[in-house]
Amino acid sequence: MAQNSNVARFPIDVIRLTAATTQAPVKRPREFTCFSYDKNHNLRLDDSSIKWYYPPQPPALPANLSAGFDNFDKHDSQDEHLDSLLTAIAHYEQQTNQPIDAKFVTWRGMMTKFLIAPYPYDDDDGFEMNATLFQDCIFIEENWVFAAEKKAKQNSGWKGPISQEEMTFWGYKFETLATIPRPWAETSREVIENRGDEVVSNKEQYCSVVRSEIGGKVLCFGGEVDAIWDMKPKEPGAKINWVELKTSKVIQSPRDKFQFNKKLMKFWAQSFLLGVPKIVVGWRDKKGMLVSCEEYETKEIDERVRRERDGGQWPWMPWVCVNFASEILDCKLSIFSGVWRIRFDAKSKVVELFKVEETGHGRILTDEFVNWRTRLASSNQLQDG
Repeated sequence: MAQNSNVARFPIDVIRLTAATTQAPVKRPREFTCFSYDKNHNLRLDDSSIKWYYPPQPPALPANLSAGFDNFDKHDSQDEHLDSLLTAIAHYEQQTNQPIDAKFVTWRGMMTKFLIAPYPYDDDDGFEMNATLFQDCIFIEENWVFAAEKKAKQNSGWKGPISQEEMTFWGYKFETLATIPRPWAETSREVIENRGDEVVSNKEQYCSVVRSEIGGKVLCFGGEVDAIWDMKPKEPGAKINWVELKTSKVIQSPRDKFQFNKKLMKFWAQSFLLGVPKIVVGWRDKKGMLVSCEEYETKEIDERVRRERDGGQWPWMPWVCVNFASEILDCKLSIFSGVWRIRFDAKSKVVELFKVEETGHGRILTDEFVNWRTRLASSNQLQDG
């Protein structure tokens, strides 16, 4: 890592990472709390927005994933920082009267970016994040301005026959077709059979908050979960049979297969981080007609990549992803006062870390969370004394 007083530069050496004989140790993510967004995208500190997986059955297939696009009940993208995650963490800590032991707190999406950074899709596949240190823990959020500008640039340059906005809708439509609001035994046949006519919305979400470890660093991150296979166990920290729902174009050529295997890297990373054991891919044609569903076990993707690594079919290696994430977390331990920017340039494959604000926490932390943690620390000091 090249470093001076202002900037730390971290080049990604894929050759060195690929040659590694061991993988950084990883501890299974365990959910310790959760939260929901209701149908109006209001925060609820409960699991009320869980959905159950139930795939569309014939004769519902093929299904038009564009159906209902004009009536999409869309949550407009905005910079929500870490607010909901911090609220859920504080609520949990108020029950235990102890701060969580994480050294890093962020969204699952940020950790996914770290894992897949060694294998960018193209030269524009960079990212920016903001980070700050508070009470011996680094809090990381997306630099929303950079992300919004990147998305606008991609949309303006899109020349396909179907807009990117409509293709994004296909994913939400698939979630609507493949989930039910209650367990199957408690859901009417009418609800199941009429899912294709439901107004599609992305406002309602269930978010799992987990504790995990990569390379000995304790992490806490939150992420949306699409559905559950059976029932959520009552035992804290028990394995949960979550399901990740994705759509992808039907494979028709060796190139399609290679591209899907690369796409599978992100599917795997997202599920691996949150402890989601099953991924369901909805196969669609180029016009957005859903034709079938296929299940993948997350752990088997890892095993399959390792087994077939010499066949040229896999453009990524899971241990490279994990080892780089571990190394980049080590790099961020150099963060101290103020607000820092984490920038990844996909073309040069270099991560940069530099300070953008000398003091404070920017908007990364809420006043409510800082005040809560300050009170908690004072209370624990009095008890210790």
